[in-house]
Amino acid sequence: MKSVKDIQVAGRRVMVRVDYNLPMDENLNISDDNRILQTLPLIEYLVQNRAKIILISHMGRPKGKVVTALSLKPAALRLSELLKQPVGFISDCIGTEVQKKVSELNDGDILLLENLRFHEGEKSGDPDFVKQLASLCDVYVNDAFAVSHRKEASIVALPGMINDSAAGFLLEKELLCYRDAVQNPVRPLVAVIGGAKVSSKLDALKNMLNHVNTLIIGGAMANTFLKSQGVDTGASLIEEDLVETAADIIIDARKKGVTLHLPVDLVFASSFDNSADKVTVGTGIDLSIDAGHVPEGWMALDIGGQTAQLFAYAISGAKTIVWNGPMGVFEMERFCDGTRVIAKAIAESAAFSVVGGGDTGLAAKVCGVENQVSYISTGGGAFLHLMEGKELPGARALEKC
Repeated sequence: MKSVKDIQVAGRRVMVRVDYNLPMDENLNISDDNRILQTLPLIEYLVQNRAKIILISHMGRPKGKVVTALSLKPAALRLSELLKQPVGFISDCIGTEVQKKVSELNDGDILLLENLRFHEGEKSGDPDFVKQLASLCDVYVNDAFAVSHRKEASIVALPGMINDSAAGFLLEKELLCYRDAVQNPVRPLVAVIGGAKVSSKLDALKNMLNHVNTLIIGGAMANTFLKSQGVDTGASLIEEDLVETAADIIIDARKKGVTLHLPVDLVFASSFDNSADKVTVGTGIDLSIDAGHVPEGWMALDIGGQTAQLFAYAISGAKTIVWNGPMGVFEMERFCDGTRVIAKAIAESAAFSVVGGGDTGLAAKVCGVENQVSYISTGGGAFLHLMEGKELPGARALEKC
């Protein structure tokens, strides 16, 4: 695919697909502006090179209807503050008024259009909707990695309607980091996979076995793997229909020479509550640790201390680390210890470390290591899509151009 630096942008209308799907508080104030911050390098580059900049994004799930609470106007105001220059905003993304506003742009001006998803055409890929967007620009740039795994109009159809289409700095950076972490890593490569369900990461687990030297499995998804090995995890979350699949993954890892680590002890709680009683129980996976008795009705909400140290030791020998998914219910301080130990081990490692977005990025922030890892992805779903060995539709659309 082309890079934005391969295209002449001076004096031209450059439409940039960004991801300003921002978290908002109850007063509709932006609670985290990281997604805006990540786009500043590209926007500043375009300003310096005298482009006429048109930003497009979605926000939430309005299902083709105008929802005031999902307006992108707060994003325009915040972007203006960060750039220290005016950022225009218009309350639609297509139509006569939008065309007029775009025609009035001077070199270096910035205009953010209203939520693309206020029109059904963004989700459905309506050709007329795409045509109207395309008429607004001379150049298309995708800098929205976090939604490039989706097949929406502004991601896959729009670049094909414009002669000059390219990748923005953020999309390039994300793809490069993934390549260096998984496709062409410095070995040994250690993957730390956690989270709630095996089903949500089944394809990623299977694909990563083709790349990693060591696979560490934690979080609630580890319960299903433990059950496949005959371990009693009480009332913990288990996907019964995937127990056999989990056993197959363990066998496959062994066949491929991948070292696979499961929890040797777990922190059980009497209820899913930050103030619940808790106790650490051995799983028996490690023969040096006796399996303990799980109190009736209790559930595992974190990995135990010995597991955390075992995982940390495995991480210490890595040259490349991919982390996707917490080790427990890190949102509750009482069950954050396991995730905190793993986060610290990754931060202290000299390895190139890539952290998947979403909950994993939040976990890195909660554990205070967000500035100590090599890279935190801006897109949880898109990052997982790559881990599954799949191509991003947004990247493929640019390659076709």
